Amino acid sequence: MSVSDQIDDIEDKLNWHWRDSMKTVRFFSFDARAGLVLVPIFFNLFNWKVWILVFLVLSFFNFLEKKGLTFPSAMRNFRAFMVGRDRPGWMGTRHKQFRDFG
Repeated sequence: MSVSDQIDDIEDKLNWHWRDSMKTVRFFSFDARAGLVLVPIFFNLFNWKVWILVFLVLSFFNFLEKKGLTFPSAMRNFRAFMVGRDRPGWMGTRHKQFRDFG
């Protein structure tokens, strides 16, 4: 490690701010919640179907991140897609145009 790398590392430690604690936890290049799909591999290490399923799920999470969606926002979009424009929990007088601000 060169001296300039060490200086940059020290500057990064000094520039730490409490707002950095809000950053999402990363597991390699994925959101840590996407790493939860790796748990079945520990139980079924030699089952090739589990490996294929995990690969497909991680590919899906990679696709979502390329589109700029995090896991919670993707779930909100999926829920809005499934429910549609009808909002059955509201009275007829309180129906408004549906907007997703997530």
